[in-house]
Amino acid sequence: MLIVGLGNPGPEYAFTRHNIGFMVIDELIKRQNAQKLSSSSFEGLCYKFQNHFLLKPLTFMNLSGNSIVAVKKFYKQEEVVVIHDDLDLPFGTLRFKHGGGHGGHNGLRSADERISKNYTRVRMGIGRPEHKGEVASYVLSGFDLSEVPHLDSWVKYACEAVEFLLNNSMEDTSSKYSIKKIKIK
Repeated sequence: MLIVGLGNPGPEYAFTRHNIGFMVIDELIKRQNAQKLSSSSFEGLCYKFQNHFLLKPLTFMNLSGNSIVAVKKFYKQEEVVVIHDDLDLPFGTLRFKHGGGHGGHNGLRSADERISKNYTRVRMGIGRPEHKGEVASYVLSGFDLSEVPHLDSWVKYACEAVEFLLNNSMEDTSSKYSIKKIKIK
């Protein structure tokens, strides 16, 4: 299985809402003691544990599909899981879906164009800004002070879900790990 976390490269984006996928991959790398693989043709950071691959595309969000297809083809991976931020879900939500539309998410749009829509999505809700015109700045901003205390446990919970998914169906994973909304105090 190829597990991809969407995000943007560079320290200025490290703890932004758009990089929640990278945060989950970083935690999975630690938890699984994944070994880094080297190839400049991947346009991303690729790691391996057991028979699974972890990927952080370094192409920026709108070209993520280039990195995903390179690793998918090179390692002949049929199953792909993409972990991403989702504006349509409240902060702290965790949902699972196979296929579907990109909803304006440029990373998903790029993945859809390069590998089709036939992959599993781990949707991590980040909520919406008050005004539609603020979406770009919102996804590229850090989490609110009320959200930060919940971030670490949410990322670790998402890792547990992905680890469960390695040996179980998406339906079973969804049934066991979906979060409708986190309670923020």
